[in-house]
Order: sequence, then structure tokens, then C-alpha cells
Amino acid sequence: MLPVWDMDGTLIDSSRVVPAAFVRAVAELGAPPVTAEQVVAAYWRGTPEVILDHLTGRALTAAEHDVYYRHLDGVPVTAYPDIAATLAALRAAALPVTVFTGASTRAARILLAAAGLDTDLIIGGDQVEHPKPAPDGMLLAAAELGTTAGRLILVGDSFLDLRAAAAAGSRSAAAGWGHLHDPAEPADFRLATPLELLAIIGCPGPAGAPILAG
Repeated sequence: MLPVWDMDGTLIDSSRVVPAAFVRAVAELGAPPVTAEQVVAAYWRGTPEVILDHLTGRALTAAEHDVYYRHLDGVPVTAYPDIAATLAALRAAALPVTVFTGASTRAARILLAAAGLDTDLIIGGDQVEHPKPAPDGMLLAAAELGTTAGRLILVGDSFLDLRAAAAAGSRSAAAGWGHLHDPAEPADFRLATPLELLAIIGCPGPAGAPILAG
């Protein structure tokens, strides 16, 4: 199986900085103030542009959408523990590092660069017609990787990720460290740490020795 990673809450801890960027952008655009909780509750809507339109209550121009990206650029964000080691193991095994995020490709590049993470393929919410939990992103990832969705496993913390994997006919792995993780949401696998994925896909561990499942 080839892994596909959700970004926010799975690769990087953006639980504070992303909502805060939206809150500041809404304020700068002169709309009624919103809370971080309201921002998170709107994540399912799709890209930052769609979310910002919803939060401000109007259709914004491209220049107004740029306000959010200005507030996002330069925010302090870190990768979760063992993410860097897990991605390094994938690269050592010649496996691609693929990200499928509901955020835009532009936002993903900003945040992944801030966390010091390199990727081979980013599927952003702006590249698909229907956001998670629709299967569009996983189907596009399979096409870009030259494989089928059935050979992919999506690692994500949100129910949107797990349901997108199921809709595409892919496997799912719940990221138990993520801030939107719900233990009650069905998943094919449950991970306590990112390194546990390596055993599932049969990839050697960071030190070069296989990580054995069980």
C-alpha cells in the first residue's frame, strides 16, 4: 500500500495557528468577529477561500482572500513527533510522500514549508470538485501516482479523512495523535504514532530494520 497523508492534525499541529489566521483575516476584512471554534466548525466546507467567504458572509475577491494567506505566512508550526522520521523512512524505501488536504495547495505549501516537511505530491482542496469526505482527492492521488485507489491508505485524524478513504475504496488509518481524532469513527487501522504505519505497509523503519507488526 502507498500512504497518503492528511495535513492539518496529522502531519502538522496547526490547531491554533490556522484558526487564528482566519480570525485575524476576518477582522481585517471588517466582518463581525468569529471565534476559533467557529473556524474549525467550518473546515468541512472546503478550501480557505470557501471558508473565508462563509465566515465573512459574502463572496470575496482574490485580493481579499490574499488577506488570509498574509496572516498564514510565517506562522510557527511544527510537525508532530515521529513524522519526520516516518517520512524519512518512506523516502529511504523509495516511496513517495503524498499529501491530500482540504486546504488549498497554496496553504499546504506555506504550512508544510514552515514545518520543514518536503513532499512529492500535494493534492489540495482546490484541485478537486468535491471536498472530503468525497473520494475525489484519493482518486486524483491514485491517478497521479499511477496506481489504483485500492492500493492507497489514507492517514488522517478527522472523520472526513476516514470517510473519504472509504468512499474511494482505499484503506484508512486513524491518526490517534491528531486534534480531531474520534476513537468511535470506523477505520481500518488505528495508529498511536506515525511510525506504526510502516509496519502496516511493510516499510523498513528509520534505522533500516523492518518494524514488525504486533
